[in-house]
Amino acid sequence: MKERIPTLVYAGSVATDTNINHAARSVVVESFIAQNVYEYMPFEIVLREDFTSGKNKDATRAVFNSWTAADRALNVFGYESAKFKKGEHLTPTTVKKAVGGSGRADKKEVANGVRRLLRLPDDYPFKDGNDDSDACAVILTYLIRENLIDTEAAAA
Repeated sequence: MKERIPTLVYAGSVATDTNINHAARSVVVESFIAQNVYEYMPFEIVLREDFTSGKNKDATRAVFNSWTAADRALNVFGYESAKFKKGEHLTPTTVKKAVGGSGRADKKEVANGVRRLLRLPDDYPFKDGNDDSDACAVILTYLIRENLIDTEAAAA
């Protein structure tokens, strides 16, 4: 970030094969995160969107499995995800509202809000599924909430 205007350094995500077991998927996630922590550290804060509910038991298990894998990778390097007080969590609705303009914004609207706030071209390519833009949106929401960026200047 320079002069309260956020700058994209890296956006990445990993998709795991749903045909492999949860243990193997966990290793893939942990390895991906560990590699990125190693490459881009140091960090002032590590954020993640709050989990509200899964579509079903398997979806919930997959999210918590990924969180555990992320925690293992972060802990190796001395990091942990930020802990927030009740009411301060970065919920999906909060993120959608802050970056996408509405608590009901779809992934495309959130991705467009990320592009606007990061001053990226309208055709800047996020990976299919928009996990990369969703991660950026979580970070941007935190920066907006904590008044660490100027959204007008960022969007100009």
